[in-house]
Amino acid sequence: MAFGDQPAYLRVADDLRKKIAAGELQPHARLPSQARIREEYGVSDTVALEARKVLMVEGLVEGRSGSGTYVRAQPVPRRVVRGGFHTAGETTPFRQEQADDRITGTWEAESEQEEAGGEIAGRLGVEAGERVMRTRYVFRSQGEVVMLSTSWEPLELTGRTPVMLPEEGPLAGRGVVDRMAALDLVVDNMAEEVGARPGRAEEVLALGGVPGHWVMVISRTYFAGGRPVETADVVVLAERYRIAYRLPVK
Repeated sequence: MAFGDQPAYLRVADDLRKKIAAGELQPHARLPSQARIREEYGVSDTVALEARKVLMVEGLVEGRSGSGTYVRAQPVPRRVVRGGFHTAGETTPFRQEQADDRITGTWEAESEQEEAGGEIAGRLGVEAGERVMRTRYVFRSQGEVVMLSTSWEPLELTGRTPVMLPEEGPLAGRGVVDRMAALDLVVDNMAEEVGARPGRAEEVLALGGVPGHWVMVISRTYFAGGRPVETADVVVLAERYRIAYRLPVK
């Protein structure tokens, strides 16, 4: 489709997008009103409204109740460094999610038993409905929430052991590698898949985003001798972070 053949609302959105990128519309500046867009571009109110909606979905502008629509300050993307699985000795929950040791952080966690749904059961190699320990994490760096994570471990492995609760007991907060080693399970491999989707309302709120923001989801599974011992979904805001991999060459 040639540019001139695009729907009118996309042509208007594209021109406004260029003005934002060029600095003609600065961060926190008010976007031209619907009436101004209609007059300047010779379009209908409906086209002007749809153009503004496009920019809102893209995260370039935000609406303020009773005030108007304003250009958003765009964050400088930061990196979440993935480094593969860690050998015993430095496997805290924060470090297993952020391998850049120049970045420090804290975490909060809450664990609860539940029945494995179909997807999680498949990732753990167990039957749907089997009991698992689900742990939800909130990770912060310099006081800011940077990631959310939900992990699942089969209670067939960890149930009634000192490491059943990831954040309690003698190895609390030591991460998957150390905890599984206490059960004579040697974590020797891990796999990750990275995808993107619209953020759920509770995720976006917790991460400091706005409705409509997309998130990246890192789905990770740890293996010991080919057997899945833990699987997790790590969630970050797509506009704020890039996923970078730093892996050893063998």
